[in-house]
Amino acid sequence: MEYFIDKSDDQKATDLMSDLWNQLHSLTLEMETMFKNEGAAVPNGFTEKDVQLEAPKLWDNGFDIMLCRILKEISAGMYVLHLTMSYRQDIIKLYRDMSEVTETFYGHFTQYLLDKKLYTRPNYVNMPKSTDYITDKNYLKGTNIFGKKRTLNTVEYGYLYHAMETNIVGMQLLQGFTQTTKDEEVKKYFMEGIALTKEIIRETSDILLENNIQPPATPGGTVTNSTMPPFSEKLMMFCNYLLDGLSLGGGGFSVGFSLRNDLQYKNMIFAKDLFQYQRKGGLTS
Repeated sequence: MEYFIDKSDDQKATDLMSDLWNQLHSLTLEMETMFKNEGAAVPNGFTEKDVQLEAPKLWDNGFDIMLCRILKEISAGMYVLHLTMSYRQDIIKLYRDMSEVTETFYGHFTQYLLDKKLYTRPNYVNMPKSTDYITDKNYLKGTNIFGKKRTLNTVEYGYLYHAMETNIVGMQLLQGFTQTTKDEEVKKYFMEGIALTKEIIRETSDILLENNIQPPATPGGTVTNSTMPPFSEKLMMFCNYLLDGLSLGGGGFSVGFSLRNDLQYKNMIFAKDLFQYQRKGGLTS
């Protein structure tokens, strides 16, 4: 975030990221104090050695806020999960405080991207005029006796839209990483990730078009021509690992809440490929 703040040329984006940095820094110091009070070693995490502020801008067109928004999405899920695993009141309060910060800035980032026309809202749908129950098992199959697939329901569409949105940002992130890393093995790994995100975007777009739904025209960020790395390979690999986890989690929810079996199967295939890719990254690191 310090790199994005330094390179930002939009005052609103700078103010949002700076405000978030200040709040996160206070929480980081609080966690460090907790470790010391318990006589535990403080994790190294990442330091100023992992960020090169003198590197030129690598992404443009609002990519900084796009990535911050996704990172807050990851944080939101993790803090809630960790809250349910905690029993000490000070730890519970810490996760509540972090959740509050995350939810607040996730909303700010979303509104910023909409105001700047960098994100588009999902397609509008007609409101239901009555309630009904599923009585035909073919609804779960997703096809009828003639093999025609039923129309997507709004829950299924929501997960497909989310997959498109996050993979577009992930693809642009990896393009920047690939362009700047000096490690050939890491570069090859990032290129594999780009190919995987493209496959998910392409196949998700095909599903939407089959249902006469225009895929989201999210412009995403823009990768500049810079080849100077702003981040260490360690930081880039970890960031990629986090986004892989988000995709796996999103895919798991999609399998659980999508009722068309072709969508469930497609997401299980994506999950298998993502798991293998993430695991390979752990070994590469």
